[in-house]
Amino acid sequence: MKSLVINEIFHSLQGESSYMGLPCVFVRLAYCNLRCTYCDTGYAFHEGTAMSIEDILRKVCEYKCRLVEITGGEPLVQDNVHELMSRLCDLDFKVLLETGGSLDISRVDSRVKRIMDIKTPGSGMEKENLWENILHLRRTDEIKFVVGDRNDFEWAVQIIRQHQLEDRCPVLFSPVFGDLLPRELSGWILEEGLNVRFQLQMHKYIWEPETRGV
Repeated sequence: MKSLVINEIFHSLQGESSYMGLPCVFVRLAYCNLRCTYCDTGYAFHEGTAMSIEDILRKVCEYKCRLVEITGGEPLVQDNVHELMSRLCDLDFKVLLETGGSLDISRVDSRVKRIMDIKTPGSGMEKENLWENILHLRRTDEIKFVVGDRNDFEWAVQIIRQHQLEDRCPVLFSPVFGDLLPRELSGWILEEGLNVRFQLQMHKYIWEPETRGV
């Protein structure tokens, strides 16, 4: 029986992406191949319990919520995640995948909405970006830049223009919580005339920033 190492499964409000504010079931997988400077889920690097895919599906169904996000850690580290996502789609869930962008996204079920980071220099993981992933993006996917300072912002603008990302799929900009004031990033976006979506990690404003399971 196929299984995955799961850090937590919980029901909350979606704090990011174009689905922000909607009730969502989060399936957080353990392990990550990256170590971003601003990571807020380091507890998922090593903490986890093996669960069969059948048990995961049963747990998700208990919440009676049709929106599910697969996150981590880095969920694509565990190969069986592909079967989990496909099974959820077969059950008519709307499935979101939050991925760091360093691993191949081309194998992900086409019914899944992929929300892919492009790691900025401030993350310390810029060299881990798998640029081939951009070729696999669909209009239904989303790209996310987490911006910590002006250098990150200018770098992101260059990448957007170099790869014509605004023509590929929606682009999201998030300030690093506690490091960059939201109004600063908002101002830069407006000054630059970017066609991107500014977003905050809404859950960190509703609950205490370090709270798990929200």
